[in-house]
Amino acid sequence: MAVTVMAAAVLALLLLSSSGPLGPRLLCASPQEPVGLTLLDCATEKGAVCLDGTPAGYHLQRGAGSGSRSWLIHLEGGAWCSTVERCSNRTKSMLGSSNFMKPIQFAGSGILDSDQQLNPDFYNWNKVYVRYCDGASFSGDSEGRAQDGSTLHFRGLHIYEAVIDELMGKGLANATQALLTGCSAGGLATLLHCDDFSARFPREASVKCLADAGFFLDEKDISGERSFRSVYEGVVQLQNVREVLSKDCLANKDPTECFYPAELIKSIHTPVFILNSGYDPSQIRNILVPGSSDPDNSWLSCKENIQNCNSTQIQVLHGFRNAMVNDLKVAEEKEGWGMFIDSCFTHCQALYGISWNSTISPRLKNKTIAEAVGDWYSGRKQGVKYIDCEYPCNPTCSSLLPTT
Repeated sequence: MAVTVMAAAVLALLLLSSSGPLGPRLLCASPQEPVGLTLLDCATEKGAVCLDGTPAGYHLQRGAGSGSRSWLIHLEGGAWCSTVERCSNRTKSMLGSSNFMKPIQFAGSGILDSDQQLNPDFYNWNKVYVRYCDGASFSGDSEGRAQDGSTLHFRGLHIYEAVIDELMGKGLANATQALLTGCSAGGLATLLHCDDFSARFPREASVKCLADAGFFLDEKDISGERSFRSVYEGVVQLQNVREVLSKDCLANKDPTECFYPAELIKSIHTPVFILNSGYDPSQIRNILVPGSSDPDNSWLSCKENIQNCNSTQIQVLHGFRNAMVNDLKVAEEKEGWGMFIDSCFTHCQALYGISWNSTISPRLKNKTIAEAVGDWYSGRKQGVKYIDCEYPCNPTCSSLLPTT
């Protein structure tokens, strides 16, 4: 028994060594140097600055061999800021200032890994990690004034455009394959910019998008209020994101509603892969059961670990998951699109080696996420649209999967 427990502990440590995005690498991965930060050229002149006015930046790792003309651009996530106060607070961190950004490790980070065994389809591509420091999913174009009188720069759209333009001059323009990805708020950004990204390439290039944990729902919380909508409404109004929203949607609906993925996917023409959990803890904690909807904290334990939920709470979670599946019917009907909607209690899966491609990765149709995305992007398999059954039906959902 002692040997078995010790072996399990060692396995857990091994797996967790790859669990943080851009953190420690897998112990069995080949050594890779951290990737330094590149600040945008002429960022101030282009308006491509973080909330505090410092230049925005990205991390570029060059591809090699057969991947030398293939590019993966990842848009970082990190929630949103919907008020002047919250945006001002972000200027004291890497989510609002490049002064706090450090080199990062791609090894062990799922789709960014350069290990062929762990990331067989994208290991030798040119890979770019774009830092998120605007608070509006790379979509704002405005300014604000903080309480101390300093200027808040809501220039996410300028950051996205300047990064892509600069990368075009570094070889992206010659890409034969390109994939725009993003996690969480970066997943939403991927949907917002997907068609613009695709339009920059010749028709013969294979250009697609992957939105990870970015399919946020416009649903009521357990008290019957749409409390999360106020967050999106604040972002849309404060940071002026109208430029990136669908004109067809804006003609008929409120801009806030047009900021939600359920509306965005209706007008996207580029092939997209939607990667999401139907029981995403981030959405459960912020949309379905925010603190304001649960004053007696009866959901506190459930929100932290789905295994702690009682049968009544599980039924509520099923309803939330079913709303996501219903909203995704639009994607199901789109030719060339892909989906991997698992029932694991996890958030952001493409950037974690443990989720992307490991012995305990979630599986649908006996495929890991890495295998499903690879099949979809390469065209090796048609109809890669996998939707899991309701929790707790999937035995490949591990409690070690990341929840933040």
